[in-house]
Amino acid sequence: MAYVCELGTGQRIYLDNPGNQTIITTSSSSPGQQQHSSSEFTSGHWTSPPQLFHTPNGILIKITGSNGEQLIQVQGNSIAVTNHTPTVTHSQPLHLEQVASIPASSMPPMQPLEPMPPMQPMTMGNMEMSLNPMQMRMGNMEMHINSDLSSHPTRRFCSQCGAKVKESDRFCASCGHQLS
Repeated sequence: MAYVCELGTGQRIYLDNPGNQTIITTSSSSPGQQQHSSSEFTSGHWTSPPQLFHTPNGILIKITGSNGEQLIQVQGNSIAVTNHTPTVTHSQPLHLEQVASIPASSMPPMQPLEPMPPMQPMTMGNMEMSLNPMQMRMGNMEMHINSDLSSHPTRRFCSQCGAKVKESDRFCASCGHQLS
């Protein structure tokens, strides 16, 4: 049998015991993102249902199987078998819901994001940005991406010193670097 524990705010822990293995999967989801973490270890066949406790250090899972008792600590999406026996007297027991099985397809589907509105032109001080075509102007500098270049003169710069050069120049007038 498999179990699910709803921790709230889109967080769940899935427990399953196929054969001699215990599979623990944590799942957290929120609009636009989804995370899963899964660990598997040999516990033997469960002899009693698992127990979950909410502790100050996260979630503690107590598995009793044919290989004995094992304690698993879950913190966020981190899952680890613990060797020390923490006290559960002041811990809050959590409710487990029994389910027939937990196939991978039962993980909650990721919800699609709503499409973002197109970027609007914006101005900040002496900087202007717009889209379609992508343009940015700041002071006397301009940058154009995916724009029609036929309406803009081609500007070239020396790869050595950055000085402006003409398309017909073979050498930079500023530093003498040979232009390609």
